[in-house]
Amino acid sequence: MIFGKEKEIKTTKFLSPLKNFAVETQEIEYRKDLFTGIECRINIQRSKRVKQASSAQENSAEVTAMINKTKENCFFCPGNLEKNTPKFTGLNEERITVGESCAFPNLFPFGLYHGVATFSTEHFLDLPQFSNKLIINNLKASILFMEKASRQEPETKYPVWSWNHLPPAAASIVHPHTQILIDGEPTPFQAKLIENSRQYFAQTGQNYWLKLLAEEKETKERFIGEVGDKDNGVVVLASYAPVGNNEVLLVFKNASTFSELNEEQLSSFAACLVKILRGYRERGVNAFNVTTYAGSMDKKDNDYYALHARIISRPNFQPLYTNDVGFMEKLHYAWIIETKPEDVACKMSKYFK
Repeated sequence: MIFGKEKEIKTTKFLSPLKNFAVETQEIEYRKDLFTGIECRINIQRSKRVKQASSAQENSAEVTAMINKTKENCFFCPGNLEKNTPKFTGLNEERITVGESCAFPNLFPFGLYHGVATFSTEHFLDLPQFSNKLIINNLKASILFMEKASRQEPETKYPVWSWNHLPPAAASIVHPHTQILIDGEPTPFQAKLIENSRQYFAQTGQNYWLKLLAEEKETKERFIGEVGDKDNGVVVLASYAPVGNNEVLLVFKNASTFSELNEEQLSSFAACLVKILRGYRERGVNAFNVTTYAGSMDKKDNDYYALHARIISRPNFQPLYTNDVGFMEKLHYAWIIETKPEDVACKMSKYFK
């Protein structure tokens, strides 16, 4: 398994109307992470593009009105959650509550065990309002769901904890919540990361993730910070080859999956997310996706693998818009489809007769 990075810088030229049709030269970076296989192209000038659909201010009356309107019949708000959300079967608890966080089944699942966990009773939280406590309680409720599901069906052992925040990140409900999946097989990208880590360890005798952390901390090019003690903390990096804007990578030093996490590690992870969300907000970001890549709940991957997460920013919150690409498509390369191909064929064929 190759450990390394590739980068090629190319320049393109055109006559720009923004410079009275003088020659404009722009650089494009072609990057590839040889371990993950992720390839991206970076042109920082693209941040200056005109975005016609983003003319409304994020704190506009329209956005405020939408938040207030969605609160009226929100399934996740107090008084509605008990009446309008599903209940678990076979897990000894119909719903799982930790502090203000409540976990329950997804009403429209795309996994064998697919749960939802709220953060609080508040219908809307701006990024700086997410506290360590709210995130820790959500994680604890989510992990309880993972462990109960895994015990009920031992073959169900690959968990994913993810967070689509606001409609531009594909959240269909404004009320802040995470999604928890645990299935018999890892997602496509999760599987690739686990297998590549196993191969790297077999060939080198080293844990790829710990080597990555050491290298990034030494070069200081993409190292952001670290929370927790030197052996069990969480290290935060900027991804070399990101799949989204403002991408940040969070890596646990001494855990391969959620069943291994202790109170200190949960606290460190939550503290990292709080800091990142504060940084996002100060940069004008209010919508984002977070996902995790965990090893098996039976801890078979802990010698060569590290639990880690990615967070990316998404376009800012606008009224009357919900993205159809969330954490599964954007960060796991698994496309969630709502239309059956055979039904599409049936409905479209009449136009060809």
